[in-house]
Amino acid sequence: MTPRAHPTNLIEFTADFLSSPDFNAAGARIEITNVRSFNRDLFAMLDDSPTLADAERAFMLYMNALFAIDVEQAPTSARTPFRSCFLKLLQGWGFDSNGPEGAVMKGWVESRFGLRPSYHKHPLDRDDPQAWVPYLKEKMDSRFHSNSIYSQLDLLYEFIQYILRRFIYQDRTHITVYRGLNLCEATHLNRKACCLMWLNNCVSTSTDPDVAGCFGDIIVKIRAPVSKILFVNNLLSIRPLRGEGEVLLIGGDFWVTPQS
Repeated sequence: MTPRAHPTNLIEFTADFLSSPDFNAAGARIEITNVRSFNRDLFAMLDDSPTLADAERAFMLYMNALFAIDVEQAPTSARTPFRSCFLKLLQGWGFDSNGPEGAVMKGWVESRFGLRPSYHKHPLDRDDPQAWVPYLKEKMDSRFHSNSIYSQLDLLYEFIQYILRRFIYQDRTHITVYRGLNLCEATHLNRKACCLMWLNNCVSTSTDPDVAGCFGDIIVKIRAPVSKILFVNNLLSIRPLRGEGEVLLIGGDFWVTPQS
């Protein structure tokens, strides 16, 4: 088993297979164990929603009822308790994917999908325990775990998958996204041919190659499974990320093609 995968997770596939290029080429559907069965009311509401806007409204009402989060009512005083919220987490990721919010999201992917992160502030070497200390401290930060933040992300993932399948991509199994790489990341990249590349367990990509080019010297094209999409920034009315076409992707080994 690859050292980048845990032996257990909360999906039906092994993490080793989930991270493989074979899975990424096939693009099978994924469900996090018990999320849909424990939240039948949400998915009944979604089934009764005729449009994407109605589905988003139903989702936000459900999240507000379950976790007491209301994006229109941010804390205004010191007496107002801080409640961790998936939208604030996404916003923090948008500012710095190597900050505490990024660690929490990478920790969620690690917990649910069994994929270890390969980078947080610096490369995470399994043979160097000290390299993991900042990541481990930040992913367990009590500020973000006071309101079942992993459960919030579970529901976000399943909701995004629902609306992608129903309203956006229907039966499509893959989409094309782009990622900008710096020269350090692209050291082993064959710039003239398709090659295998490991993407961090949670990683930002873009549907627009020009936008991806703002974040690196080299742009690679990725054929990404729809089932590995966690969030699409321009899909909903609330857009917590900074990149207009930003897509958060669950990582692994992907065949990538450098853009000329």
